[in-house]
Amino acid sequence: MGKYDKDLVLMPQHIAIQHMVSSVSLCKVVSHCLCFPQERLKDHSLPFSAFLTDNFGRRHSYLRISLTEKCNLRCQYCMPEEGVKLTPRGQLLSTSEILTLARLFVQEGVDKIRLTGGEPLIRPDVLDIIAELRKLEGLKTIAVTTNGINLARLLPKLKDAGLDLINISLDSLVPAKFEFIVRRKGFHKVMEGIDKAVEMGYNPVKVNCVVMRGLNEDELLDFVALTEKKPLEVRFIEYMPFDGNKWNFKKMVSYQEMLDRIRQHWSNVERLQTGQTDTAKIFQVPGFKGQVGFITSMSDHFCGSCNRLRITADGSLKVCLFGNSEVSLRDVLRSGASDEELLQIIGAAVGRKKKQHAGMFSISQMKNRPMILIGGLLEDRRVLNSEGVLCLPLCSPVTKVVHVCCPNVLSGDIHLHHNSTEDPKPRKSTSDQTDSNANTSTTFLDDTTVTQLTHTDAQGRATMVDVGGKVPTRRKASASATVLLGSKAFSLLQENQLVKGDALAVAQLAGIMASKQTSALIPLCHPLPLDHVSVTFELDELQNKAIITATCRTTGRTGVEMEALTAASVAALTIYDMCKAVSHDIIITDIKLISKTGGKRDFHRHPHLSTDNKSNAAK
Repeated sequence: MGKYDKDLVLMPQHIAIQHMVSSVSLCKVVSHCLCFPQERLKDHSLPFSAFLTDNFGRRHSYLRISLTEKCNLRCQYCMPEEGVKLTPRGQLLSTSEILTLARLFVQEGVDKIRLTGGEPLIRPDVLDIIAELRKLEGLKTIAVTTNGINLARLLPKLKDAGLDLINISLDSLVPAKFEFIVRRKGFHKVMEGIDKAVEMGYNPVKVNCVVMRGLNEDELLDFVALTEKKPLEVRFIEYMPFDGNKWNFKKMVSYQEMLDRIRQHWSNVERLQTGQTDTAKIFQVPGFKGQVGFITSMSDHFCGSCNRLRITADGSLKVCLFGNSEVSLRDVLRSGASDEELLQIIGAAVGRKKKQHAGMFSISQMKNRPMILIGGLLEDRRVLNSEGVLCLPLCSPVTKVVHVCCPNVLSGDIHLHHNSTEDPKPRKSTSDQTDSNANTSTTFLDDTTVTQLTHTDAQGRATMVDVGGKVPTRRKASASATVLLGSKAFSLLQENQLVKGDALAVAQLAGIMASKQTSALIPLCHPLPLDHVSVTFELDELQNKAIITATCRTTGRTGVEMEALTAASVAALTIYDMCKAVSHDIIITDIKLISKTGGKRDFHRHPHLSTDNKSNAAK
């Protein structure tokens, strides 16, 4: 299979856009509401198409088209072990549909097209597709990402057809390990393909290597050594999460760790200048013919300069590799839509592209396709109809209410229509919301927020949050608990006359000791070096209750609210234990976080809110 910079194809489009263009008259009625003119197709005076420019000014001049879902390898990081269900042939883009979309995108400013898969070179008409793409005026570069199995045999004809650049996937230089990773034989065919590409003058020949801890990270130096005599650009790719590839952050080797290992052997390795939209950080050992690069999607994203769009084999447009929102251009094409209507839908999708993708741990919990299909069956698929209206799976893509389906697509108004008898209402959304490593929610194309737990993986299993990338800060948290006592027990507690001794002193020590044992008591909490812990008590004679307040401080990468809550809880349990000989009618209640500071989001509970309102305020 190809690599992550390859758009290995998507799964079937289960949400068809029916009646995308219900009437020409409706399109004419709403066309004046669109912020980009229909005449743009013929207007080449503008510097770059508004349809392919997002709300952050990123111009998308690079299109990746997946030609097939099929592949003659079974790479572990790409395809689930049990395989995937292929899309019926009739639901895949035909050759003419691929060329129609390519022509439209090139007409709007795309100057580079990369053909991906699956494995693109197993498509029978790949040579014809490249030859036809070569005829498109304005298209400067045609590239292919391939697993290399068929490359040596096809390369002379590919070059004659007009192929400019080649990326070849290779994850190990050890034949047996290669076969283990890809679950097939073929190592020598891939090496033959690399040599053939060099022989035919391709420079550089890019070699993509997904680095996985415990599998091939020990071959980093061997891969770098390949660049000494050959004009190769070996690109080390951080292991990325996709459905079915059993991603685990422990398997990921970061760019910085890889670079450090290389520098231990070649201390004089130099970083080279790259283009603004290049994804790879490029380095070279002085005197070597080739160079090495790092694709740092996980540890250091390059979203700010992203100029890429992807069309999958079943015709869905993905504006981000890690996003799970898609727009079916296939269904729009087959509905008989005009170029103008296609561009309105493309422009709406591009206009809603987020500022950056989620952090690696949010990505790992998001529902996205397996690599071979770029994700599994999406139960929350969203599509844009020809009026630019964002439709959910049970929606009718054509609304009868004309005044609410005229979005100003580039300015941010995409209207959400549910399948309801009520008049649909427009929904304003913002486009600069992004996810962080430990977010508890995922925001999709329409800014719908789906709550997620930070301590579970994509399969719902418990997992510990990685805080290694965070900067240590001074953090503080306070929590409280209340113990309701009978009048007799309260009096003995207050007067220090309990048989078991000084209950408050014992509870204070118990709370402090418990705070230091939080990570041992609560499995997924991180062990923290506490700078200070205090446990104090307030005795309320009117209500016969003891109010416990615990405060913890640390200098670390994660907060101490769990330590404070543990301290307050155990102190309350200790008071119960010390007083139960007098009465078992004791209630421990109102355990809560009062405040936390020093992290990404501070929290302060309002002191005058009722219990119910306090609960809501904390959300």
